[in-house]
Formats: sequence, structure tokens, C-alpha cells
Amino acid sequence: MEMMGEQIIPLPQGAVWDALNNPDILKQCIPGCDSVEKVTDNEYKISMVAAVGPVKAKFTGKLTIVDPQPPHSYGLAFEGSGGVAGFGKGTADVSLTQESDDVTCLTYRATATVGGKLAQIGSRLIDGVARKMADGFFTKFTAAATVAAGLAPEPDAADAQPEAPKRRGWFGRKSDDEAPGDA
Repeated sequence: MEMMGEQIIPLPQGAVWDALNNPDILKQCIPGCDSVEKVTDNEYKISMVAAVGPVKAKFTGKLTIVDPQPPHSYGLAFEGSGGVAGFGKGTADVSLTQESDDVTCLTYRATATVGGKLAQIGSRLIDGVARKMADGFFTKFTAAATVAAGLAPEPDAADAQPEAPKRRGWFGRKSDDEAPGDA
């Protein structure tokens, strides 16, 4: 599998670089991530739950930063095992380009291989799940990095709650928040 993409992030290049190297931010942003532990300056231990079609498993693995060029680029090597579900391994190249004082373009190119039950699922499904995970990561990453840089407020717990559905009062009467004629 090969995947590439580009993301425009409304932060200076240094702030994006710092966020990409912050285990706490990565943990918040990687879909299904349980933990990201820094082992050395260039190596992280990761634990996450992932579901690909009918296969759902807890994966543990390692992420290694290769040839870092702060704050411009680095390579990543990753490998993980999900027990009987299978394994995944691959590489990625990440590059940051300062578009303006407060906008950075992040480009990435990743290749990965899977084995075990995951390999039996089919590449179309795996590619779709990988793209969905990447999109989810970047949506969360942009928000978390902006908060970490002090350019956005922490999300309020009240804001995170979905709006309560409208409910009927006792004995089928409409509650005060429903307009007359709503059924």
C-alpha cells in the first residue's frame, strides 16, 4: 500500500515540528491510540486498537525517526504486531514547508505492508481504512497543535457534548423546547 497527501496547517513551521514530536499530542491524534511512550530521542513505543473490516485487534509496535532535519523533515520507520490479527510495517517521509509566517504545508508519503489475517482482507478495504485514519489524524492534529501553540483555547467539556435530543414530556405532551405542531 502506498499513500501520500498534503495538509495545510495554520501554524508556523516550528510549532508544527514541535507538535509532531510531542508524544502527548500524537496520542490524542492517532485513531485508537492507547499510548505513545518515548523510548529514546528517535524511538517511540506505541499501543493502539485498530479495526479493519472484521478484524479488530490491539497492536503494539515501534516508531523510529530516521534522518531528522529539524524543523524541515524526517523519515519514519514503523512496525507493529496485532497477534493473530497480523502485522504491519512500513516507512513514511514527512516534510514541512513554511508557506507564510503562520501557515505550514505538511506533505507525506507512506508505504506499508500487512500480513496475517489483515492481508486476507483485501487491499481496497485496507487502503480505505488507512485513508480514514490519516484524515482523522490530521483533523485532530491540527486542532491539538493549535491548542498546544496557544493559538486556540482548550476545548470546553460542555462544547464536546452532543446536543440532547428533543424529548416528549409526560404522557406524550410536548416539552417546552418543542414548537407547537412538532410531532
